[in-house]
Amino acid sequence: MSFKCGIVGLPNVGKSTLFNALTNSSKAQAANFPFCTIDPNVGIVPVPDGRLENLAKVSKSKKIINTTISFVDIAGLVKGASKGEGLGNKFLSHIREVDAIIHMIRCFDSDDIQNVNSSVDPVRDLEIIETEMMLADIESIQKRLEKNNKKNVDEEQLKILETALDCINNDKDISILKTEFNKKQLNQSGLLSIKPKIFVCNVDEQSVANGNNYTKKFINNFGNDNTLIVSADIENQINELNIDEKKNYMEMIGLRETGLNMLIQKGYKILELDTYFTSGPEETRAWTIQKNCTAPKAAGEIHTDFEKGFIRAETVSYDDFISNDGWVNSKTNGKMRLEGKDYIVKDGDVLNFRFNTWPNSFHTKIN
Repeated sequence: MSFKCGIVGLPNVGKSTLFNALTNSSKAQAANFPFCTIDPNVGIVPVPDGRLENLAKVSKSKKIINTTISFVDIAGLVKGASKGEGLGNKFLSHIREVDAIIHMIRCFDSDDIQNVNSSVDPVRDLEIIETEMMLADIESIQKRLEKNNKKNVDEEQLKILETALDCINNDKDISILKTEFNKKQLNQSGLLSIKPKIFVCNVDEQSVANGNNYTKKFINNFGNDNTLIVSADIENQINELNIDEKKNYMEMIGLRETGLNMLIQKGYKILELDTYFTSGPEETRAWTIQKNCTAPKAAGEIHTDFEKGFIRAETVSYDDFISNDGWVNSKTNGKMRLEGKDYIVKDGDVLNFRFNTWPNSFHTKIN
């Protein structure tokens, strides 16, 4: 599975600049006027994972295949979007399609870059976006709860919609839904207010290492757990450098990791994702799964037949696979386990699936 993150924010906060930096492209138009992005741009980016190269070296793999993340650059939102202002409903419909939302927040001063508001205020800007999403949810819920439409909504979804409406109308914490309903049910609801969120404070070069007064104000209000401090301009500059130049430049400005790496790590955390590997002479490959995923479900990421006909998973931890120099020695040294249908796959597991195909043939997936 690949996951999709939508980059949202007010006009001219640096969304398209960040998108171009993350995807190493110039696909998104970045200009100094509102709504220069109209239709969303989509970029698919390989997820960096140093373990892949180590596994491939041990298995003498011909190729390496990373798992991927999709970034979507969505048009700038303005106050009144839920009522059709700006690009309004079109913008909001694009957000519904993503797994997580990256809130791009302006935390820099510039006379050269037009601001849709009279001042820089990251707290106010986020509240505008969150309010518009909430208003859009209210409208969507009310339509679906109308008598004529209610018969088309199943009982579990009705409970979600009614609970969400009660939370919004009575200023209750809507995250309570995550404790009462499972993730699949919540995803089916299409509600914007409960989508996982990452807050990206876009700063200038001088503030990228330690932040500034704007980022401090934002973190004081919304916390540090899902907040990143990134300079979209610097990320673009980094992309133009070779490996050695990149390393030296990042050290010089006090940057430990790129914005891409930080966003991926946050994305995996808030979406509760893990990675497992398949590794053999043909290829070494990373696969993204939900945390607490069973072995058959993990097998289904490769092909639905693997899930349907699942028998066992030959399983070695990443560390054991590397230290024992691959499959053969891992098995000889007792580090390979045969796991059944109830096994919960762990991050870093190296797996080889045994499965049946209809009617009676037996196969082992060799990478």
